[in-house]
This record gives sequence, C-alpha cells and structure tokens, in this order.
Amino acid sequence: MIVLGIESSCDETGVAVVARQSDGLPRLLGDALYSQVKMHEAYGGVVPELASRDHIRRVIPLARQALSQAQFTLSDVDVVAFTRGPGLAGALLVGAGAACAIAAALDKPTIGIHHLEGHLLSPFLSADPPRFPFVALLVSGGHTQLMRVDGVGQYSLLGETIDDAAGEAFDKSAKLLGLGYPGGPALARLATQGDPAAFELPRPLLHQRNADFSFAGLKTAVMTALKRLGDDPTLQQRADLAASTQAAIVEVLVTKAVRAVKAAGLTRLVVAGGVGANSELRRQLNAAAQKRAWQVHYPELALCTDNGAMIAMAAAMRLDAGLAAPQPDYGFDVKPRWPLSEALRAET
Repeated sequence: MIVLGIESSCDETGVAVVARQSDGLPRLLGDALYSQVKMHEAYGGVVPELASRDHIRRVIPLARQALSQAQFTLSDVDVVAFTRGPGLAGALLVGAGAACAIAAALDKPTIGIHHLEGHLLSPFLSADPPRFPFVALLVSGGHTQLMRVDGVGQYSLLGETIDDAAGEAFDKSAKLLGLGYPGGPALARLATQGDPAAFELPRPLLHQRNADFSFAGLKTAVMTALKRLGDDPTLQQRADLAASTQAAIVEVLVTKAVRAVKAAGLTRLVVAGGVGANSELRRQLNAAAQKRAWQVHYPELALCTDNGAMIAMAAAMRLDAGLAAPQPDYGFDVKPRWPLSEALRAET
C-alpha cells in the first residue's frame, strides 16, 4: 500500500509518500516541504489569504518531488490522504481539493486525517519509534494536551490548555520582546544568552494535581516585566527575560508530563508538535526520563513542524488498524475547528 499525504493546514505545504515495506510496517520514502515563513515574516504572523494562495502554487510540484524521491509515479499511489482539520479554512481547502483531484484522476480513494493525530503519531517516523501504550505530550501551535495512547485511535485526554497554549506563550512573549516571526524559535535562541532565574515569572497551575495547562497569565507577566524595564531595555535584559520565560514554560510542561506518566502507571513518554523541537524542553525531559528509567520519544527535528509525512503515516496506520475506510467519492469538506475526540467518534 502506497499513501500520498498532503498537509496544508497553516503556513507549510507538505507532501510525502509512505509505503508498507517487506516487514509489513509503513515507512517514509519521500518527503517534500515548503515553509512560508519568509513570506509571513513581514506581517509578524500568518496571513490566511496569502497562505492559501501559496499552497496552490506549491502542492503539485511538491507532490512530484516527493514521488520522485520515493521512486514512484502517481499511478503507483493507492490512497491519497489530506489534512481535513483543524487549521485555516482556506489553506485546508487547497490541500483537500488537490488530494481529491489527484485521487479522482487516478480513480483511487481518499482519506481525511486529523492534523493533531498526525502530530501524535509522527514519532513513529523516527529511527527509534515508540511502542504502545504511552503518554503523549502534544505541544503544537495552539494546542497543548496530555493524552494516554493505547493504540492507533485509542486516545484518552488527560489534560489540556484552558487558554493560551505553550506555543502561543512562546510566540506572544517573543512579539512583546520585539523578536521576529516565528517567535518561538527566536525566543529560544535569545534565551541561550540569558539567565533563566533573572525574572520571577508565574508557573500557572503548576501545583494543581490535574493535567491541565494555562499560559495566558505568563504572557501578561512578561508584558509587566517589560514595562518595568522601561522603553529601551538592553539586549541582556531582553535575553534574561526570554530565558526566564522559556524556563517557566518548560518547567510547567515537564512537571505536568512527569506527573501524567506516573499517574498512568507507564514508563514511556512521547513528545510531538512544534514546541517539541525546543532544545531546553528536550534536555529537561531527557533528564527526567533518565532519572526514572523511562523512555522518551520525539519525532525527528525536521518532522516536528507541520509536514506531509505525518499525514501519510497517520493514514497508513489507521488503515492498517482498520479504523478508517478510504472514501471512493470525491466530494469533500474541511473542519477548521475539529476536536480530536469528535474525529475519533466519527471514524471508529
């Protein structure tokens, strides 16, 4: 089975090819990605209309590139998968339309995949894939969630953000500090020059025993700290505030993740999503796992952000598990707001 996966939910256009190998397991054979970061940088964030137009320009050339890398042609494809949601409506429509057009031309079925499930299963693309069951820390853009994962499609929500997600806390704090887009990586780079103990910033919900998150108060605290520094803070002051902000976010994520793994009675943690690329988060999670003789798994760094590989892999894994039936017709819709729990109820 050969799956062509298309991701276009926000500001990356990704197309990938996943195929079942001789050992029966799906493997990534071709992957092509185009990031719109430079285009949106001038606006300080993603402009939905520009994103959609750029997806239109990129998706077919990227599909050719991914197939060429995998040494397949379009006629070899068995299933075309696409991100159905959540995401920007116009951007999702581009990927869905392209996928259904390709599938119709080939007389092959399509599968709409939940974007967050793609992230959740993306560590299975790594050289050291996890085994079920595990606890997953999903930190992707506007989402921060802890889930127990017992198998493909077997997800139990343990806790989630009640306001700003960790990625939003990074990005909004970076904007306050006058850093460029994308803000999270820029803040992390500046933090390497700063003192993480220089500012006392809140750790929202840290001492509550639940697995929920809240980062809106942290953003407000960063704004207050900047006002106290005056109109022209020095580079060192900004670096110290960046380091202190990162330290607060990472401490909350690590503490909550460790508690969730212990409460679940498991010894395996999976981290997925764009924030999972943060080096300080990885360092502290690795240290916590080593101390407790646990295992912690991440996607490859190149696959932490949105990509077609995670969509193709999620489709292949759902098909193998018998949890998704390819659609033979080519009418489609997208779901910009689509809770993962609702997607699972609809599919299983």
